[in-house]
Amino acid sequence: MPAIFNALPGIEVPVSGIARGLADMWLDAAARGSAAPGADDVTATQVNFVLHLGSRCTPEDALRQFETTVRFSRRYPSRVVVLCPRFSEVDAPDMRAKVYGECFLGKSKSDKRCVEFVLLSYPMAARPYLESQVSTCLSADLPLYYWAHGFSTSSRLADYRYLLSRARRVLIDSSVSPDDALTYPWPNPNSLRDLVYSRLLPVRQTVGQFLARYEMPRLTEGLKAVRVAHGPELAAEGRVLLAWLRRRLSDCGPTGGCLDWKLEAGEARHLAIELSYATSDKFFRWHGDLAAKHATLEADFGHGKTELAAGASLLSPEAALSEAMFF
Repeated sequence: MPAIFNALPGIEVPVSGIARGLADMWLDAAARGSAAPGADDVTATQVNFVLHLGSRCTPEDALRQFETTVRFSRRYPSRVVVLCPRFSEVDAPDMRAKVYGECFLGKSKSDKRCVEFVLLSYPMAARPYLESQVSTCLSADLPLYYWAHGFSTSSRLADYRYLLSRARRVLIDSSVSPDDALTYPWPNPNSLRDLVYSRLLPVRQTVGQFLARYEMPRLTEGLKAVRVAHGPELAAEGRVLLAWLRRRLSDCGPTGGCLDWKLEAGEARHLAIELSYATSDKFFRWHGDLAAKHATLEADFGHGKTELAAGASLLSPEAALSEAMFF
């Protein structure tokens, strides 16, 4: 974990001097002619955001998630704390800190936004003191959002009850989380959001809007099987897409006790959905090529065959964060 802390950008400062370090950082930026906060032209911070990098994170992965958080903060100015725990007993016992900030223009030249990051590296021996240190870095009157990335076991993450209980949303990515992450008894399970589900928003919208054109009984009458195929790197997306279809079709009415739900391997960077019915002249098929960002829909629910072309994509990582946090 020191490798992760060292790989992330920022200026190292004493833990007791984080506030002073942030102020000096901006003074230095202004002295060098770089953008720095002014008294009247900085958009107010909107949220507290904690990015927690677990033991399965590599320095390269941690940097990617850090950059995603920076891009997110450009749209939603945030007070960000990045947690970098150290798990080795031979690590130095002290807590370390870095500060990082940048300013950029918003929707107009008069809309300047500045974001601040505090990075904390701590040994597990300092774990009992972490909450008090994090709380001093956050704005007391803003909602808290907590993104736990790369953790090895749900039970280890559950030790961070302060963050799990206080956060308005707890974000995980089930494609890289422990198998029980979505079913673990978290302190506030209603706050849990899966970034895989959020990334699938364009697909869910396209398929959902198309199927919404038909009466509910027409979708479920005679339905025998629901199939989702996915490329090797989209296994989590395929699993979540199949679960979404199960919920939505169940909302439409009884689908029969013999309904077969299938999750199958498919082409690389492809996702596909097929609804099969008792009669061969009734069907629904959606096939998305995420590399080409193109999809085709074919269906016949008794009114003649329909064929449509559509876009096919996943949300960007920063857009998936905002979808999971606010919607």
